[in-house]
Amino acid sequence: MIGVLIGVIITLIIVGVIWWAIQQLLPLIPLPPPFAQIIRVLMILILVLIVIYVMLALLSGVVALPPWLHVR
Repeated sequence: MIGVLIGVIITLIIVGVIWWAIQQLLPLIPLPPPFAQIIRVLMILILVLIVIYVMLALLSGVVALPPWLHVR
């Protein structure tokens, strides 16, 4: 369980730094407004999927999840 928590913390730190870097660099790229908005929405979608994956990894050891939600 400690190993899982350490892995989750490291994963979230790496994802957070990547998120911060993309947020800082995105305004430097000259994009028309619709494309910039599409990129932001895709970034948020990817971030939410990563957070859900991490939460499922934590819950799989504590709560009985349905077979189709098991993280390997």
